[in-house]
Amino acid sequence: MTTIALPLLIGLIALALAFDFLNGLHDAANSIATVVSTRLLSPVHAVLFAAFFNFAAYFIFGLKVAETIGKGIIDKDIVDPQVIFGALVGAMFWNVLTWVKGIPSSSSHALIGGLIGAGLTKAGFDGIVWSGVVKTASAIVLSPTIGLLVSMLIMLITSWLFFRAAAQRAEGVFKKLHLLSSAAYSLGHGANDAQKTMGIITVLLYSQGMLGGEFHVPGWVVLSCYTAIALGTLSGGWKIIETMGTRITKLSHHQGFSASAGGSIMLFAATAFGIPVSTTHTITGCVVGVGAARRASAVRWGVAGRIVIAWLITIPASAAVGALFYALTRLF
Repeated sequence: MTTIALPLLIGLIALALAFDFLNGLHDAANSIATVVSTRLLSPVHAVLFAAFFNFAAYFIFGLKVAETIGKGIIDKDIVDPQVIFGALVGAMFWNVLTWVKGIPSSSSHALIGGLIGAGLTKAGFDGIVWSGVVKTASAIVLSPTIGLLVSMLIMLITSWLFFRAAAQRAEGVFKKLHLLSSAAYSLGHGANDAQKTMGIITVLLYSQGMLGGEFHVPGWVVLSCYTAIALGTLSGGWKIIETMGTRITKLSHHQGFSASAGGSIMLFAATAFGIPVSTTHTITGCVVGVGAARRASAVRWGVAGRIVIAWLITIPASAAVGALFYALTRLF
């Protein structure tokens, strides 16, 4: 076990919280793109709305995702401060790059890639918990696919239910439902994504012998991570909001409700089972699903295709940067 001075430990925890803040900034669009693009809320009100429900997840959800990240991706006993540093820098590099380019990539998979890269460089393949990696990798395909199908199904069922309703009355109902489903999605986003940083900080504390030999998430870690992601969401992420809200497909309130409702169902289920899914992948699949439910030509497949390419290279790219920065720490 490599022990470090308290100031360095505090610095690494601060770096982890900075990643959590960046996660909220980068993924703000996941929660609010549909309400902004449909003009249900102004951008400023939308980010306040999303940040509030990101933090409210603190009072509702358990900590299974934090446990998966902390000990289910790489062996917790090989973790040291250098591994954590490499993982965080790898994830943050990819987040900043895709944020600047306006590409809705996955903060979650960037963090997992960083962990894998740093863990492989330290301990080789024996340091990887393959069951956790396979579960997470499967979610790359399953979360947007199931989100697409669930959102499409919600769209079709509600279209049938409101078939005879006056257009103005239906629009009023869907406005209210859209706001409710967006709040639910923000809850799911806060719960699933903030817990990933909790897992990183907790395994770091475990590696320093500060948890009494038992892996558990301290209360102050939970509170600080929910606060950091909520503050990040308050800071926006406007380029990605434009891509998510308007460039993939134009949305009505009916479609916005269906997309965020389908995404909420996916996130609540994944969080309950401790699966660290990508909120970005999930909502993108849902937006494509509601667009395709209207007609296939309503989806800008070229934009969607470029997003998928970014998904595929996120883990390898962040793993490479994580491995590089872990290796650099060994020189000092």
